[in-house]
Amino acid sequence: MLTRLQLERGQMLVYLVAIALGVGLGWNVPAAAPVLEKLLWPVLAALLYVTFAQVPLLDVRGMIGHGRFLGALLVVNFVIIPPLTWLLARLLPSDPVILLGVYLVLLAPCTDWFVSFTLLGRGDARLAIAATPVLLLAQMLLLPAWLWWFLGAELAGVVRAGKFLEAFLGLIVLPLVLVAITEAAARRSPRCARWLEFTAWLPVPLLALTVFLIAGAQVRGLSGAWRLLGAVAAVFVAFAALVPFLARFVARRFGLATAEQRTVIFSAGTRNSFVVLPLALALPPGWELAAALIVLQSLIELAAMIAYLWWIPARVVPDRSAA
Repeated sequence: MLTRLQLERGQMLVYLVAIALGVGLGWNVPAAAPVLEKLLWPVLAALLYVTFAQVPLLDVRGMIGHGRFLGALLVVNFVIIPPLTWLLARLLPSDPVILLGVYLVLLAPCTDWFVSFTLLGRGDARLAIAATPVLLLAQMLLLPAWLWWFLGAELAGVVRAGKFLEAFLGLIVLPLVLVAITEAAARRSPRCARWLEFTAWLPVPLLALTVFLIAGAQVRGLSGAWRLLGAVAAVFVAFAALVPFLARFVARRFGLATAEQRTVIFSAGTRNSFVVLPLALALPPGWELAAALIVLQSLIELAAMIAYLWWIPARVVPDRSAA
């Protein structure tokens, strides 16, 4: 019988198959693209609901007594990574569509599969779970400021679009509110508690359905951008290669234990791609590439996690000299 851990370990293959099927459908049946795009929004709303359901929004007590860990986590994600992202973006064409897609995804730390990879990589999954509400709140507050700082007036006219605000309220704020209600109900109702537990099975299949719909809806529109996608992919690979060393350096400076160091590294390497995706999909016509870059980053990140799962437990080990 399939276990949730097996499903999460095999998620990369699931997503690749879903993308291949979507590309095949979208390329061979062009008329399917508008239908797939309409289906994407409710599926994305469901995905974000089950994603947020894995975050203990009503319980931040797990961070009490772990100030150094939280400090390292915040420094890496909100002090170290933003300037690194800006520097890497200098390697790309100064196209606001490209830059917005890159900034949206790399500036937002993950709050979902970060926990799964932390568990698989022998980090402290309990602390990872406890930190997710803080990471989510911090990025919602700081992401607009970083985008304004890095892109300035080029972005201002885009983010004022009504559909952008509609996507934020309908696909991020509303699922957050529903999850908070679900978590409150689960504390009193065994049925709600069982539902909340069941939602842990849903992110992988819903994410697979999401990338299938995106691939099918956008493959023809992106057919001329493969060279550009390759250049951005190189930046995403560079990001995935650099952040483990920066995160480990910061974690060691904060004097964290081995499992805590590993957790900080996994947080640095994972980004909140499918939380910021609705914002990219809500951009005006002509900005479709931003959403494609976010999907691209998530696939590169999943491949990088395979390397992380080998490298981090082997290299981030107790310091015997301190014994």
